[in-house]
This record gives sequence, structure tokens and C-alpha cells, in this order.
Amino acid sequence: MIAVSIPAAEAQAAARSPDRAHTVFRVEVLCNGRRHTVAKRYSEFQALHKRIKKTCKVPDFPPRHVPNWMPKVLEQRRQGLELYIRGVLYHNEELPQDVLDFLKLRCCQQDPKASSSLSARCPPSQRPVVGFCSDPYAQPPGTQPLPDTVLSGVLQGLYVHQRGSPGQAAP
Repeated sequence: MIAVSIPAAEAQAAARSPDRAHTVFRVEVLCNGRRHTVAKRYSEFQALHKRIKKTCKVPDFPPRHVPNWMPKVLEQRRQGLELYIRGVLYHNEELPQDVLDFLKLRCCQQDPKASSSLSARCPPSQRPVVGFCSDPYAQPPGTQPLPDTVLSGVLQGLYVHQRGSPGQAAP
């Protein structure tokens, strides 16, 4: 399973002309327990969108704003790009190679078995962290293959009539 976030946008000076700066978005990618960071410009996101929009489901691409050095505009763009890339991951079980290359992943695919029916209906920002196939507290008695020793011990310690002095445990 792939998780992506864009926690920050940073201004960087251009290599050829230091007086001209551009914005680089730090994209954090988590795939199969491994995390790495990729630096991408808005134009790289836009080029990815142009390449994949005909071959897979993509959300609306955030528009280009000017001036891009204002903090409020940068934050809006960061949020828009984060929603966009999460939307691409959410709407496509099999990702095109262009997306994997963009995120610098070799062969990490979405795992359709990892998402429950509830998470399939929720947008990426509202997916549950833990899901159960059935309510773990509403199981009929006697369906567990092994007895719950810890629960039995606690209940026995609390509710079994004590023989002897108050400081002694029940035999």
C-alpha cells in the first residue's frame, strides 16, 4: 500500500541564476513500510497529470497561481497537490509506470485486499486506521477456539469468593 503526503514547500534558488527562485514540494512516500522523500516542482506535477490523465482516473489538477511566493498561495498549492496525488492513488488500483517513476518507486502496487469496504467508500483523508470484519465484542459465546485465559483470571480474581484472610488470593 502506498501513502503520500506533502508536508512542506520550500523556495530554492535556481542553479543558473541565484536571483530567481522556484518552489520545491517535499513529497513523502511510504510504501510497504519504507519511507523516502522526493522533491518535485509544480511543473513536474503538471507534466505527470498531462501524461496520465488519458490512461487512468485523475482528480482535478490544482490551478497555477501567481505570485507563487506568497505563503497563503504556497499553502493552498501544497494542499491542492497533496489532494491531487492522493486522489490518483485512491482512484487507481493499478498505478501506471509514470506515477511509480514520479514517486521513485520500483514496483509497489496498491493492495486492494488491504482496504476494507468502509475505506473504499471514504475519501483518503477519512479512511479508518483500524477496521474489523465483524464486531469483536459481539461474538456469540463459544466461538473462540481457545479460552480467554487473561479475562478468566481477572474475572476470577475479582468475583470469586475469597477463602481465608483478605490479603490472600483464592486457590
